[in-house]
Amino acid sequence: MSSIKACTSVEQAGWLQLRMALWPAERSEHLSEMQELCAQAARYAQFIAYSSLGEPQGFVEVALRSDYVNGTASSPVGFLEGLYVDRAWRRQGIAALLVKAAERWARQQGCREMASDALLENTDSHAMHRALGFEETERVVYFRKLLAAENT
Repeated sequence: MSSIKACTSVEQAGWLQLRMALWPAERSEHLSEMQELCAQAARYAQFIAYSSLGEPQGFVEVALRSDYVNGTASSPVGFLEGLYVDRAWRRQGIAALLVKAAERWARQQGCREMASDALLENTDSHAMHRALGFEETERVVYFRKLLAAENT
């Protein structure tokens, strides 16, 4: 049986290793971001799933977004910024437990909707979102153009 614990410190067991498994980056970059998340507890929440032996199994990071969130009709919206379950613990309902914790937190912040995103090619994530009760709202491709400095 898994237990879900709120994560309020960069030293919380497993958070860094799970983050690095989802988002490969330098340890220092993660620690900086984690410190920022902890410092802004009114806007961000993190939860970690632990096994009965205390092994970190997965995590979720959720944010309040007040800007327009594709496919939603309310504001603020709870937004899943990251959700990851270690391969050894998948298909055991841990992601569902983590998302329930995120949903509970979002409701406490006044949210009526949860949102998330996934890369177009990440079909495993699409399937997981559907299994967790999310519905696809739209597909978007973002563009950018670098602006050259004007000569005056």
